[in-house]
Amino acid sequence: MSTRLYVGNLAYSVTDNSLLEHFTAFGDVASAKVMIDRDSGRSKGFGFVEMGSPQAAQAAIRGLNGQAVDGRALVVNEARPREERGGFYGNRR
Repeated sequence: MSTRLYVGNLAYSVTDNSLLEHFTAFGDVASAKVMIDRDSGRSKGFGFVEMGSPQAAQAAIRGLNGQAVDGRALVVNEARPREERGGFYGNRR
């Protein structure tokens, strides 16, 4: 079973591939994605990494949370489920 991690405070120079490289030292990585702003095409400064096992995810959190990557201290923790968002006017029913 895989575990999804939130990775915040990313430098704008971090790419999907470089994010993947940082996490492979801690175990199997199923995916690594830096979130990109659709209007500007630039990184939003955060991303998600899916580790192959809960043990690998915990090792990555312990090993990378607070560590400097490209001059910025990473924030790494388990991703929370996405919250439902309402439309333009919210959740009026």
